Amino acid sequence: MQTADVVIIGAGMAGASAAFFLAPHAKVVLLERESQPGYHATGRSAAMYSQSYGNACVRALTVASGEFYRQPPGGFCDYPLITPRGALTVGAGAQHDSLLQTWHAMRALVPNIAWWTQDQVLQRVPVMRPEAAQFAVYEPDAMDMDVHAIHQGFLRGARQAGATLACNAEVRRVWRDGALWCLETPAGCFGAPVLINAAGAWCDELAALAGVAPIGLVPMRRTAFTFESPSGTDIHDWPLVIAADESFYFKPDAGVLLASPANADPVPPQDVQPEELDVAIAVDRLEAATTLTVRQVKRKWAGLRSFVADKSPVVGFARDAPGFFWLAGQGGYGIQTAPALGELAAALVRGLAVPSAMAALGVRADDLSPLVRPWAACVGPPPAAGGAIHRMRAPEYRPPPCSSRPTEVAAGARPLVSRHPGSRSAVPQARPEFDPARSGAW
Repeated sequence: MQTADVVIIGAGMAGASAAFFLAPHAKVVLLERESQPGYHATGRSAAMYSQSYGNACVRALTVASGEFYRQPPGGFCDYPLITPRGALTVGAGAQHDSLLQTWHAMRALVPNIAWWTQDQVLQRVPVMRPEAAQFAVYEPDAMDMDVHAIHQGFLRGARQAGATLACNAEVRRVWRDGALWCLETPAGCFGAPVLINAAGAWCDELAALAGVAPIGLVPMRRTAFTFESPSGTDIHDWPLVIAADESFYFKPDAGVLLASPANADPVPPQDVQPEELDVAIAVDRLEAATTLTVRQVKRKWAGLRSFVADKSPVVGFARDAPGFFWLAGQGGYGIQTAPALGELAAALVRGLAVPSAMAALGVRADDLSPLVRPWAACVGPPPAAGGAIHRMRAPEYRPPPCSSRPTEVAAGARPLVSRHPGSRSAVPQARPEFDPARSGAW
């Protein structure tokens, strides 16, 4: 059995970012069920960095992530992670008061967000029908995101700090042996005192496998597609356009237009596929609100966005299972909040406080913890204050029975090769030794 300080289940954006921030301080193993990381939600995201998107907790985490994206660590990536786009939320009629109220609320974190008139909207996006764009809120600093570069940067930095990745490592069995969480996978058996559940839409399923109470996670399908822009029309400077009632959105994407009905259809965790009806609904809404005509769909896909009841991420130790740490429920905000959530998760696992820059923006551990949220299951006593990485140490033990032959992680791993040869290490310092002197009784 391969042992570590922390095993992270899921190598999508959540797991990769947590590994990036944890690996300099602990021995980390990252397990991915697919043949390559990022196959599901991460690889299907049409991500935007928008500081006005989501509830107050999500917006604070997004703002906290901004500096990382604007000035990433040396060697993280050789070109910008975010590029200017802008976001325009358009409304009409009875939507005026609610959108105006939203605008006032957004200005607390995003001071340069602006209220636009119909003339301003039509000048910037001339395909909008006047009756559908009587007013709008414009966020000038909304950005396109290079999801692949961000994800690979986190994985590469984690590996350079000592983390190990095993792909084709679906967790088949989870059990406790003393202070260890033990996991059986096709890539071998793994054990660690801390298990981070970053399995995306499958987080509740993994919890059930481990005998941990679920958090009520609901995966929701969202469909997107691309189509040709109007002939002779320069779309390069168009912003992301979102309907105030979130019934559709569209934006330029690599020379074509990307659109979605902004649907959120509850489905079981799965390799989700686009529905023809979703595309038809989006086309109908788009053509009603604009002069665009969708003659042919070039490409279509779907992804899962997973939420709990209050639509804030779930970050923290479970009440009913020592060492079981939730990193789940990122919804549609997982890419734009990844640096903050990864850093926060690493801090809480290590028993540290919320990083000061996040705390100054109003991020509170209690707002994200599975222990005190209104929907939280009250099963067993809560763990003691503080995290686990400085409070636990893997004891000497005999490996429990495992149906697959124990192997080194490298046997099932895939190389984390930068697509930018010559880039410097994003985490230049070696991981310090795990310090048992800082551990204690849980």
